[in-house]
Amino acid sequence: MQLFVNDLTVIDFSYCCSDRGIVGESWIVDVLLDGSLNEMSMVLDFAVVKKQIKAIIDDAVDHKLLLPIRNRMIRCCDSTQEKGHEFVDVYSDRANYFLQSPQCAFAKIDSDKITIESVTKHLTTIILKELPKNVQGLTLTLRPELIDGDYYHYTHGLKLHDGNCQRIAHGHRSKINFFINDERSIDLENFWCERWEDIYIASEDDRVSKSDIQLSNSAMDSLTENHQFFAYQAPQGRFDIAVDQKVLDVVDCDSTVELLADYIARQINTKPNQKLKVIAYEGVGKGAIANV
Repeated sequence: MQLFVNDLTVIDFSYCCSDRGIVGESWIVDVLLDGSLNEMSMVLDFAVVKKQIKAIIDDAVDHKLLLPIRNRMIRCCDSTQEKGHEFVDVYSDRANYFLQSPQCAFAKIDSDKITIESVTKHLTTIILKELPKNVQGLTLTLRPELIDGDYYHYTHGLKLHDGNCQRIAHGHRSKINFFINDERSIDLENFWCERWEDIYIASEDDRVSKSDIQLSNSAMDSLTENHQFFAYQAPQGRFDIAVDQKVLDVVDCDSTVELLADYIARQINTKPNQKLKVIAYEGVGKGAIANV
């Protein structure tokens, strides 16, 4: 017997790529279970699937930075500055990034590349350990949202968030829509999706000096004049990141989707009597609207 739940959850995360650097991503998760019926004549209660399996997936990869630990681009070690934290150095063809975060902010994937296949294998192994014996098989389907038009991948962190959004390197794959006097502007959508392609979005308020950043010794030796520094203290711990300016956009607000929608609207010069609507998404099926 098989039991399925489509659209069980959406995982929003960032991952390290040898070519693209740190990339924000959003994948929808479908679940298919194979097993015999239990004493309730079920393979598994839908409530358990929706609550327990979703919680396992969220804990394993959601709002984390996924590290392909078999790839030499990644160097990890325990922090010498903060207990329970790790230093992570990321060397890619596009840019180099250096981080310190609590250990819970990283997910180490036993692979040389972060792909749907490698993350599916990672999650399947974790989930199967937690399922009852009557469940003999698990098929996870991870898939990006089908988007008709432009989209961008961005990475950020929200220091004021009580939950996992506070992690300084998690991200999303998002679309954006613009309407001027109720007519859609494809040109604006294309411009912003090109501007924020594989971008790191930082808040000016989180900027720190090089002398105040906490990074590994090897990271400090690898910094260039193009790196900029951001750090904050949040409920889960201290978060630090050094980002090359060519993959960075610094905004004058926090990077919540509400404030990003407002920020984008403020960057657009409209003519008198023009109405502008910005519909900014944060991953799949959620976002904020700014009207000017």
